[in-house]
Amino acid sequence: MISKKELVKIFTNFSKWPDNHVDEILSASTLIHFEKGASIYSEGDPCSGIGFFLSAEARVFKISETGREVTLYEIFPGQTCILNASSILSNRSYPANAVVTGSGDILFMPDKHFRNFISASEGMRTFVFSLFNERFTEIMELIDGIIFQKLDDRLENYLVEKAENYELKTTHQAIANDLGTSREAISRLLKDMEKKRKINLSRHHIQLLNL
Repeated sequence: MISKKELVKIFTNFSKWPDNHVDEILSASTLIHFEKGASIYSEGDPCSGIGFFLSAEARVFKISETGREVTLYEIFPGQTCILNASSILSNRSYPANAVVTGSGDILFMPDKHFRNFISASEGMRTFVFSLFNERFTEIMELIDGIIFQKLDDRLENYLVEKAENYELKTTHQAIANDLGTSREAISRLLKDMEKKRKINLSRHHIQLLNL
């Protein structure tokens, strides 16, 4: 089990809470390890608990009737899933899909404990509602991009944002999922960017040259 000191180091906001509130999270929760690719929730699943991400990472996405995916947001250590929280508080099933993208640990608090805890703890309410605001902003930006921005501009912005040291290890399908479009459209635009010497392409690797 994770210690109080370790939990507060990951969830820095918890350091401002009374010690008994942090103790309650630890005593009421279960530590679960997830491997990369594991499903946390599928659309329509009941939410029996809420996950506090310690070291795991996840991608939350929707799937259309044609099988096309669009990423809503990602979850990193020190965060929780707002759709998970919303589903518990509204007593509804999970409305998307959540899959682990980076293996690690998640601390799960049962739904009944979470409802009681968020009702009693101003700190937990502030933490969850601030995440609601962040995710809502991200989803609005996603919708704005899909509807109003040209795909080639969105792709260039995406590459710059995701690249580390001007390099990005990913697949065309993963980019398409994140941008809510088809793999074919992304491949076509990447090839065009390569011809213009903006990038270099190789298998599962993109090098930025002039973006």
